[in-house]
Amino acid sequence: MRDGEAVHHPDPGTRVPSPTPRPFPPAGASSIIAGMRRETVALYAGTIAAYSDMYLTQPVLPVISREFGVGPARAGLTVSFVVLGIAAASTFYGPLSDALGRRRVMAGATGLLSLATLACAFAPSFPALLGLRALQGVLVPGMTAVSVAYAGDRFRAADLPRVVAGIIAASVVGGLVGRTVSGAITAHRGWRASFVAFAVLTALAAVTLARGLSAAAAPERGGWIAAYRGMLRHLRAPRLVGAYLVGCCLFFGWIGIFTYLPYHLSGPPWHLGTGAVSAVYLVYAAGVLASPIAGRLAGRIPPPTLIAAGLVVEALGMAATLVPGLPFVVTGLVVLVLGTFTAQAIAPAFVNMTAREAKGGASALYLTFYYVGGTLGAWLPGHAWRAAGWKGVVAVCGGAVLLALAADLGLCARGEGS
Repeated sequence: MRDGEAVHHPDPGTRVPSPTPRPFPPAGASSIIAGMRRETVALYAGTIAAYSDMYLTQPVLPVISREFGVGPARAGLTVSFVVLGIAAASTFYGPLSDALGRRRVMAGATGLLSLATLACAFAPSFPALLGLRALQGVLVPGMTAVSVAYAGDRFRAADLPRVVAGIIAASVVGGLVGRTVSGAITAHRGWRASFVAFAVLTALAAVTLARGLSAAAAPERGGWIAAYRGMLRHLRAPRLVGAYLVGCCLFFGWIGIFTYLPYHLSGPPWHLGTGAVSAVYLVYAAGVLASPIAGRLAGRIPPPTLIAAGLVVEALGMAATLVPGLPFVVTGLVVLVLGTFTAQAIAPAFVNMTAREAKGGASALYLTFYYVGGTLGAWLPGHAWRAAGWKGVVAVCGGAVLLALAADLGLCARGEGS
């Protein structure tokens, strides 16, 4: 019998509705575990692909600068246009997934993202590349803005921090793959070949999402207008607003540091090549460790406390990159990554657990603030670089992290009733 069919009783004239479909088929614990694994693998694959596509130009900005004859701040727009597209579109996908279902939105958007990524490989000019990067950004939140809400639908509250931490770890892997692999491909085949490779990766992820996720993952089907109203009501909740500000400022500092890092490392006194610069992004691997650990600690330590600890560590890592010597820079970046992903592993789950309704909209608002911060972080530190070099970049990004800490302690840490 399929879901939604009538159940026949011995009396041939009697028909009653079937029971509400359960999240997993009632075939025993082994089927439930297999279903959970299939879904988490799909979520992680889609997350890796989306974040790889976002960041694949970051380590090759000097190459793009040379090919199109643009300066560092303009080349950095290939990152900020993606982030701007994500910020603009995130509030669209949250309510859409609340109304239509999360699997359909995630798989469809990821499939279209693969086509946009492929199109970037054939961009004839810098403005065309920016336009296509913006299109990628519009499609990315179809995956990233919905994944945490999907997890909230499908997993127990006790398991949610661990699952969300896994999604954040997958985002770290995606950022790492995008930066390191694109740098390696660019060094041997050119930057256009990297877009082709990641288009294939994204298409495979779309298939995995379509086959691996459950169709019955959207409990809220109250219509488009109702979904938007539910989302906007979150802006009246101080604890949620605090989390949104944390995401905004945290990502500003993060993306500012890593966007202008290639200029710092490729200039004096190190003069590193593209391959060596992309290898430095291996520090991202520290985030794969930090995120699951933070997820496990979330059951014992209040989320705002963990977020604050992560922000403090992030700021210390930024400061360490100012110490002369490449080993100190790399060590500072590792510390920065550990702190950032401690905070980022907790904040989205905090939003999902704090929101009482329209959870897709709540997650979408977090992503909107997060990527607004990233848009500014990919642009404003470029002017700080021009004015004061790496010290200027660190000062601006460190200031943003301190603002995030103030929002966390002042708003997120407030009591439930405030």
